[in-house]
Amino acid sequence: MMQPDYWLLIILVLSIAMIVAGTSLFKIHPFLVLIAASYFTGLSAGMPVGRISEVISSGFGSLMAGIGLVIVFGTLIGTVLEKSGAAIQLAEWVIRIIGPRYPALAMSIIGYIVSIPVFCDSAFIILTTLKKNLALKTGKSPIVLSIALATGLYATHTFVPPTPGPIAAAGNLGLNDHLGTVIGFGLVVGLTAMLAGYFWSLRQSRQIEQVMHQESESSSTYIGKLPSTFKAILPILIPIVLIAIRSFGSMPFKPFGEGYLYSIFDFVGSPLNALVAGFLFSLLLFPKFDKDTLSGWVGESIVLAAPILLITGAGGSFGAILKETRIGDILGEALAQYELGIFLPFIIAAIFKSAQGSSTVSLVATSALIAPLLPSLGLDSVTGATLAVMATGAGAMTVSHANDSYFWVVTQFSGMDVSTGYKTHTMATLIQGITAMITVCILSIIFI
Repeated sequence: MMQPDYWLLIILVLSIAMIVAGTSLFKIHPFLVLIAASYFTGLSAGMPVGRISEVISSGFGSLMAGIGLVIVFGTLIGTVLEKSGAAIQLAEWVIRIIGPRYPALAMSIIGYIVSIPVFCDSAFIILTTLKKNLALKTGKSPIVLSIALATGLYATHTFVPPTPGPIAAAGNLGLNDHLGTVIGFGLVVGLTAMLAGYFWSLRQSRQIEQVMHQESESSSTYIGKLPSTFKAILPILIPIVLIAIRSFGSMPFKPFGEGYLYSIFDFVGSPLNALVAGFLFSLLLFPKFDKDTLSGWVGESIVLAAPILLITGAGGSFGAILKETRIGDILGEALAQYELGIFLPFIIAAIFKSAQGSSTVSLVATSALIAPLLPSLGLDSVTGATLAVMATGAGAMTVSHANDSYFWVVTQFSGMDVSTGYKTHTMATLIQGITAMITVCILSIIFI
């Protein structure tokens, strides 16, 4: 039998403290700590003993089914970009456009744009090599650029269709015919969240000096002939374009219809197939096709991806256990009875997000819960419902921590330990969520 609600809150706090202390204080590998925390949470919450191992296994497996091969092929593309010198060419190209003084702003803007059609997890993996080499070329802290990119991606991920979360929330609140309004407000609220993440990343440059353990010296000492910018950008651009087209085609008004053309774009634009296409285009960067490239480069990528896969999967196990306890459902239903106005969807979504890890689930569950409450909240107009979506999105980014796959993608692909991840990435998402909610509150005063 599940324990009382207050005990579930204590368990959540203790499990997070266990992860932070185990990885930072006792230097235990995150994979082991996350699995241990999953068992601790399940047992403490009173889950049936036989059910605990099932949930841990299914949580690991379901996350790997969704993102495992994406991580592998993203790592493959990154390795090819590094080994061929394409990453250096891309970094120099970005510097020519943005200037050497503002690489963090460049990362934030790129993330803000790319994450409109592309899931932030996949986008961060795709752009990691560019970010790393930009740090090498400019001498800026890799942590700063990692957080700038991560928060830029996160800013539009929860606010702007055609990302699935905002589209689902808009649909639940009856806004399928008003997606243009949702996109417009989402771009504004997302912009304030992006700027909050950018300024937070700059603050980290004055506090944290850490070199990524995955930094490759070969990136800074590459002496071969650099490929053209066009060839260098294709492995990154092609997946982004394919995923974007698929997202656009999946919008409620079905721009490509539902026939043969839609099926083609739906197939090539799935994250895995898009990354495979990106890898195929990366073959243009191979100096030769022999054992060193076809086996050596690929083997190095697989070795690099393995610990990331294990840690990310263990994070999925932890998230599945927390979801099984229904802490988010219980607290969300309890809060729904209070008259909190525009702040109600924010608070409920933040609880869902912090409890179970997925921003998309938080957006879907919260919007479904508050849909019948819109009239009593004074949000039953098109603008009111749109701002409810924005408030839900702000809550759905508050906060990204150990039960969120994005937390592990950002920390592991940036070489951060868990403690640094909490100090930088998790705190950044808290600041972004609060900033976005303040923006929503101001907009509600103006437009409602």
